[in-house]
Amino acid sequence: MALIPEKISVYAFYRLEAPLYAVLKLESVMGYRIVVAGATGNVGRELLNILAEREFPADEVAALASRRSQGKDVYMGDTELKCQDIEQFDWTGWDIALFAIGSEATQKYAPIAAKAGCVVIDNSSLYRYDPQVPLIVPEVNPDAVVEYKNKNIIANPNCSTAQMVVALKPLHDRAKIKRVVVSTYQSVSGSGKAAMDELWNQTKGMYVPGQEIPPKVYPKQIAYNVIPHIDKFLDDGSTKEEWKMVAETKKIVDKTIKVTATCVRVPVFVGHSESVNIEFEDPLSADEARDILREAPGIVVVDKREDGGYITPVECVGEYATYISRIREDSTVENGLNLWCVSDNLRKGAALNAVQIAELLGRRVLKKG
Repeated sequence: MALIPEKISVYAFYRLEAPLYAVLKLESVMGYRIVVAGATGNVGRELLNILAEREFPADEVAALASRRSQGKDVYMGDTELKCQDIEQFDWTGWDIALFAIGSEATQKYAPIAAKAGCVVIDNSSLYRYDPQVPLIVPEVNPDAVVEYKNKNIIANPNCSTAQMVVALKPLHDRAKIKRVVVSTYQSVSGSGKAAMDELWNQTKGMYVPGQEIPPKVYPKQIAYNVIPHIDKFLDDGSTKEEWKMVAETKKIVDKTIKVTATCVRVPVFVGHSESVNIEFEDPLSADEARDILREAPGIVVVDKREDGGYITPVECVGEYATYISRIREDSTVENGLNLWCVSDNLRKGAALNAVQIAELLGRRVLKKG
């Protein structure tokens, strides 16, 4: 990174919950049998990368995809895996399945896996609002993991929600949050590979007369533009992405918190940013908030009031942390703070959080060995 984070350390990242290998590596234990469903997609590839990086104790890993990708090579670190057809896969005897296949396919295959005794950790929105399915961010609500037994399924939150609640929870514990106003600046990778290709091709086409690329993934041009529209519009004028941030924050942190969101797609390949305004019940200074966030799990504070003294999306790519900058008091409301929140949406917003949930299961519930 161009700017060295303040007080960064392994301890700072994992003081709440250590990676599973750190807990088990000194013991003689059996490993887990892990499934990655959707292994050829952006999130699926990140799931495999992160399982390798964090040395997840897996005896066996199965990479699943649609039939058209059967036999395709994918990699978990240096290990080559052959994609298997999800439709023909036998889930019996597998411990944990990390799903990154979208709601429609999840609706078909997750119940099959769960019935076979394999715990499903799902990245789609299908189960997030099911009261019987826990919605987990390990730094925020780890105790909810025991609720997986209701359906043998755990939901991963929306990418924009995941990074925000990591920042909100330690502040909420100190001063109790009343209201959050958030504006997001979300990268195109949140829409998948086709969206990344569209940004790339539109940007190139702008320089070649006659080769302009019309929008297909998005309703308007994304190159050199911003689009205040993510997911479909609802009857009240908000979008479903904005509704997700409201509903998920309430489910993960505290149902009494009022949230209003404006979600915007920006011409950035990877990394979501958020401008967050928080109103508290109790007084909380910027200095104290900064100290609290520096000690919070999963967060790195980079907040220097000088040119470049903050983190931008390009600097967070490939990182595990949620970065917090621009912490300052809001004089227009009583007990108000503003902050800037940045994270790699393919990692903390999806794959990393899913692997952390798997680690949480290993520590607290499954406990093999």
